[in-house]
Amino acid sequence: MSKFPWIDQYPKGMAHEIGELKYTSVADLIVDTSNKYSDRIAASNFGKELTFSDIEKKSKDFASYLQSLGLVKGDRIAIQMPNLLQYQIALFGSIRAGLIVVNTNPLYTPREMLHQLKDAQVAAVVIMANFASNLEEILDQTVIKHIIVTEIADQIGGVKGMIMNFVVKYVKKMVPAFNLPTAVNFNDALKIGGKNNFIKPDIGLEDDLFLQYTGGTTGISKGAQLTNRNMISHVDQCAEVFIPWIDPKEQETIVTAIPMYHIFALAVNGIFGYAMGMKNLLITNPRDMTGFIKELSKAPFSIITGVNTLFNGMLNHPKFAELDFSTLKGALGGGMAVQGFVAKKWQEVTKSPLVEGYGLSETSPVLCVNPLDGTHKIGYIGLPTPSTEVAIFDDNGNQMPQGEIGEICARGPQVMKGYWGRENDEGIFFGDWFRTGDMGIMEADGFFKIVDRKKEMILVSGFNVYPNEVENVVVDHPKVLEVAAIGVPHPKSNECVKIFVVKSDASLTEQELFDFCEDNLTGYKRPKYIEFKKELPKSNVGKILRRVLKEEEMQKPEYKQTASE
Repeated sequence: MSKFPWIDQYPKGMAHEIGELKYTSVADLIVDTSNKYSDRIAASNFGKELTFSDIEKKSKDFASYLQSLGLVKGDRIAIQMPNLLQYQIALFGSIRAGLIVVNTNPLYTPREMLHQLKDAQVAAVVIMANFASNLEEILDQTVIKHIIVTEIADQIGGVKGMIMNFVVKYVKKMVPAFNLPTAVNFNDALKIGGKNNFIKPDIGLEDDLFLQYTGGTTGISKGAQLTNRNMISHVDQCAEVFIPWIDPKEQETIVTAIPMYHIFALAVNGIFGYAMGMKNLLITNPRDMTGFIKELSKAPFSIITGVNTLFNGMLNHPKFAELDFSTLKGALGGGMAVQGFVAKKWQEVTKSPLVEGYGLSETSPVLCVNPLDGTHKIGYIGLPTPSTEVAIFDDNGNQMPQGEIGEICARGPQVMKGYWGRENDEGIFFGDWFRTGDMGIMEADGFFKIVDRKKEMILVSGFNVYPNEVENVVVDHPKVLEVAAIGVPHPKSNECVKIFVVKSDASLTEQELFDFCEDNLTGYKRPKYIEFKKELPKSNVGKILRRVLKEEEMQKPEYKQTASE
């Protein structure tokens, strides 16, 4: 049996190695791509479009402005805003100036912001005005010297932009008052930069490009150090994977509904999509499902990326099925497991596949992805990308045979060099194999399957129960919209399964679900407790947060009492 059985499953024309890298920096990739596709539309947001040459000019002006502030290669800059045209300009400008970008969730609390800004020793920040009051609250505890503030429609311009900014600030009152006297407006920064000469820094493959903060496999949020080599390798790997969906003669439109501060959208939509000359349709607020679907109705689109909850939400909106899917090549799901029920319904409605991939912030992110030529397997994360090795390990760092469950570990050119400021962290690698913290299995044909997060596994009377498995069964009930499973203490079995359910039909009862689980799950996997909720806690990209449910559950008196005993 082949050591790398997945290679035999690769689509026709897909190389198993990426070969020598063409670029020595993402900055060079950006400039080269901008010149190659200069007249194409690169990005669209709220009806405003920018060409590749527009992005090149504006990002150069922004890079020049950053240099005029005295910022130099290796300084850290935080970008804190949703999907806007400004994001791509600030991102590419910072990269071209040689700065290390710290992507920051705009919905972070001041406390969460402070940890990230202090840990990375951020020197400059680009922030949307809606969140600037949070920065004001913690600014004196940071080493930030430069602040650039942008309003939502700064790049829309004209009367439309003025009206949008006025409505957001004064009608919807979405911009809390703030006092940052040294802050510079984003558009003013571009004007200043345009009057200065840009000096191209010397950037190499081993230079850090991003500090992508993540909870990691354990502990407090840490900055994964992603280098230029990591990201350029990832672009080349994705280029091979996307061969069945990308026509080099035609411009594809990729829908970016996941925020670009998330590694999935940042790397796949923001950088790889740009490198392939795609038009990037930026969705600022995908939680406004009606507005999101209205945007999709305005122009043909060919690729959409997202998470399971986003796709499920779209499918359950009455207007979604009315969209024109004639140009849609398919959807790529990541960030959390794509449920089989959702993938099948997506295929029925759109007549195109919803294909699952897998990765982490620490791996740039894609490690595995299902083939895009129609040979994908629902319920699997797919095959390792070119130049990537994935294997299953036990707790002692030994590789396990095919067909056995263990921790998924990987090595390849997209794997980070480490966590920022934590060079001595132990337990991150087995040798040069990165430990993902996810439990999985490799089948004989080379397809990998996630069982669940190692730390979210439920132990019932000595048996391992994986939340994903329970959730995939429960969500098949026609009256269930969403479900999350956790383990809760139980005096007889150590733990038992509890599920939290959002109904799609108000008539659903506990007994119906108990009966359904009895028919479809073996005894120890069946939930002992069911709680109905109006909504489940989610991350900004729509990933259901079991951790939050677990924390809330353990605050209940009965569990606190048990713990004290």
